[in-house]
Amino acid sequence: MFDHRDDDDCERMTPSRRAVLGAAGALFAWSFVPKFAYAAAGARDPRFVVVVLRGALDGLSAVPPIGDPGYAALREGIALGKDGPEAALPLDGFFYLHPAMPNLARLYGRGQAAIVHAAATGYRERSHFDGQDVLESGQPGPGHTASGWLNRLLASLPAGESIARKGVLGVGVVPPLVVRGDAPVLGWAPPRMARAGSDLAMRLADLYAQRDPGLSAALQQAVETEGLAQRHGMEGKTGGGGPDSAEGMRRIAAGAAGLVGADDGPRIAALAFEGWDTHANEGGAKGRLANLLGGLDGAFAAFETGLAPVWKDTVVMVVTEFGRTAAVNGTVGTDHGTGTVAFLVGGAVKGGRMIADWPGLNPEQLYQNRDLKPTTDIRAVAKGVVADLFGLSGPVLAEKVFPGTGDLKPVQGLVV
Repeated sequence: MFDHRDDDDCERMTPSRRAVLGAAGALFAWSFVPKFAYAAAGARDPRFVVVVLRGALDGLSAVPPIGDPGYAALREGIALGKDGPEAALPLDGFFYLHPAMPNLARLYGRGQAAIVHAAATGYRERSHFDGQDVLESGQPGPGHTASGWLNRLLASLPAGESIARKGVLGVGVVPPLVVRGDAPVLGWAPPRMARAGSDLAMRLADLYAQRDPGLSAALQQAVETEGLAQRHGMEGKTGGGGPDSAEGMRRIAAGAAGLVGADDGPRIAALAFEGWDTHANEGGAKGRLANLLGGLDGAFAAFETGLAPVWKDTVVMVVTEFGRTAAVNGTVGTDHGTGTVAFLVGGAVKGGRMIADWPGLNPEQLYQNRDLKPTTDIRAVAKGVVADLFGLSGPVLAEKVFPGTGDLKPVQGLVV
């Protein structure tokens, strides 16, 4: 068993720390709006949404390998079964899906969802803050917080059509690191309280036009984004739960889908759901993790509904900074681990399949004798998706989007 008290990064990764760095990066990004565009590949008008699950998702509970003989013994108290009233949902006879995710199971059955197991970035420590930095920056190690890989992807698109000019949408009060950088960033957050009138923002933009053009441009961009939301009926009601609640996830996903699905909206977006750090009382078929997975499953349904007119050209990619320990700890939870799962959902996904080079759960097969060993790099998955969706070449992906990954080949055949 592993004592969760050793994982003190949970205490250091405070919201204020992330917000200070995030706000600085967002203001920097919003100050630079270069001119570039996108050359459409054929008739496809692609949409790409990245969802970050902050806190480290337990992939062995979300997608349990019930067919592995070592699974049940490692998961004492939280193991899922393939029979009974709370049975896991079958995928391929070896892997199953948590019963809180019927929407994902339905999409998988329709060939519109694929699941990557035993996946991780190249990061091998267990700090949430550094793990999220590596996941979102796309860099080989932590500390490169100037830009995120999704922003660099947008900046790398060739001149031509309007997809790059529309910018990348960062959902949340503080845009996720993955969207920050030199390419234009649109910011939107569901209202939790009454918004100030757009005339106030415009007056502030005029006030700062001469003294601080960067802030003025950011305020004007905020007004335009709010106008886009209102044009598509998204001004909505205040409240509704945060990004760590089931209702909050559904609501945030619906709002993002409304903007990304609009003809005049951005084609690329990122958002984050919080609260996946399940050190204690994780639960099995029911409980804390089940509630979170149910919220994510509701978000999948909201994306499918909100993006219905463009669903055939859509990929939603769900990733997390690392996984959790294979064995349950003394508080019936799981501690910081390594390998986990990633989800690909959308009409453009070549789905209905598990993508896994399964390492096994015997003691000698675990990473450092405690974690699911990662065998697929999340960056290779992301490379495969964006290469097919946006036509980016291998050298661009290896040098600009995910620097230093020349030897990491894109996973092929992820997009229809």
